[in-house]
Amino acid sequence: MSLPQHLRAAALLAAGAALAAAGLSGLGPGAATASSHREAPLISGQPQYDNTDVYAFVSPDRPDTTTLVANFLPFEEPAGGPNFYKFAQDARYEINVDNDGDSLPEFTYRFSFKDSYRNQNTFLYNTGPVRSLDDPNLNFRQTYDLTLIQRKDGKVTDTRTLASGVPVAPSNVGRASMPDYRTLRQQATRGLPDGARVFAGQADDPFFLDLRVFDLLYGGNLKEVGNDTLRGYNVQSVALQIPTKALVTPGRPVVGVYSAVQRQNAAGDWTQVSRLGMPLVNELVVPVKDKDRFNASVPWNDAQFAPYVTNPELPRLIEGIYKIPAPPTPRNDLVQVFLTGVPKLNQPPNVRPAELIRLNTSIPPAASPKRLGVLDGDVAGYPNGRRLTDDTVDISLQVVEGELLGRKSDLGDRVDANDVPLDRPFPYVALPTSGSTVQKAPRQETVRKASTGLDAVPAAGTEHTGGGAPIVPALALGIGAVFLTGGGTLWFRRRRGPVR
Repeated sequence: MSLPQHLRAAALLAAGAALAAAGLSGLGPGAATASSHREAPLISGQPQYDNTDVYAFVSPDRPDTTTLVANFLPFEEPAGGPNFYKFAQDARYEINVDNDGDSLPEFTYRFSFKDSYRNQNTFLYNTGPVRSLDDPNLNFRQTYDLTLIQRKDGKVTDTRTLASGVPVAPSNVGRASMPDYRTLRQQATRGLPDGARVFAGQADDPFFLDLRVFDLLYGGNLKEVGNDTLRGYNVQSVALQIPTKALVTPGRPVVGVYSAVQRQNAAGDWTQVSRLGMPLVNELVVPVKDKDRFNASVPWNDAQFAPYVTNPELPRLIEGIYKIPAPPTPRNDLVQVFLTGVPKLNQPPNVRPAELIRLNTSIPPAASPKRLGVLDGDVAGYPNGRRLTDDTVDISLQVVEGELLGRKSDLGDRVDANDVPLDRPFPYVALPTSGSTVQKAPRQETVRKASTGLDAVPAAGTEHTGGGAPIVPALALGIGAVFLTGGGTLWFRRRRGPVR
């Protein structure tokens, strides 16, 4: 589906706004947001509670349904035994859906987990080959309950259990321990009432990017680029596939999505410690002093972070290191899309600005998805929702450096796709890397080889015409991420009282 010029411009503006929002991270109620691979001081020491990414898209093989994916616990080393990876028992993992544009969730899908062992007189995760989820050789097990909480104007109106005691797909210990891991994945994928489906378990981390941006922007001369830093690492994943008619209000097909994690303290009270919607916001836009505050906030309060979006740090850093002129501030071009959605694309009526992944569920999946999404005329992609294949880093970089202001570019980090193929059926995330897979060399193999030197960066206002996308500084990446995350100030994570 081709996007008309005026809609593409609006989408670009929205994307820019989203990026700006990431930078501002505070225009709306507490932003729910960003790729959080160790993005804030407190959560970096609590990886079990750390959101890494959120995805929302119309299911490619079941277009009458919407798929929601939330990932947690970053950088799982596949061979990390004898205590492998699990969801925390003292946490509530949630996916929230706003279907009327007021930035308050109408639906919360809450996952609560429970551990058990068959035999605690051994150090083994499994005592022999595991061929099914009920195999006696699987020593450590997790199950979960799935609860649906419905709200109106922030107040709970109904709570019901959708599933209980559902088994979690275990860590992929290795070929000797789990000779047919796909069977375990299939057994952990369950049907729910009304045609919905659910999955919880380990998966390959589907996010792809070069994280060396933090090494003074790819080594200070762009020589350290093109490396998929997340290659070979796993995450803990929860996924839902829900009939779209059960999520939307008639005549209003746009939904806003974010995930959150609450942790129980010694007094038995629950406190939100992590939140995520758009990618990369808290990591690269929000300053250290507000990162933990953002994780504790909710979209309703996102306006508090607006200054980070309208006057983002990343473009200035890029200009200082690589002499690429930063677009003039205030960056109002970056506010619209990430806080409100793009008009005539994914903006709900009477929208309250907030950092959410906004998805227009009436737009069918693309037959041939394009990694740059809306920027490349594919309106079924980011920032209209987020698919597992969307290159959010490149999109954000291009918007941050002025794509919406007419500064055309092909900026990117030279990592354009995940390192392993995604699954075709739900839950779509790839099978986790096995503990038997030894990294024979440093994690330097890349999806695309990077050029070296500053000549890889095009001058401002010019368009790259070569075969590969030029590399942009890590800061640019951060800025783009910020903008894409949600126009304005939506990147901070905080919790509002009525949302329980």
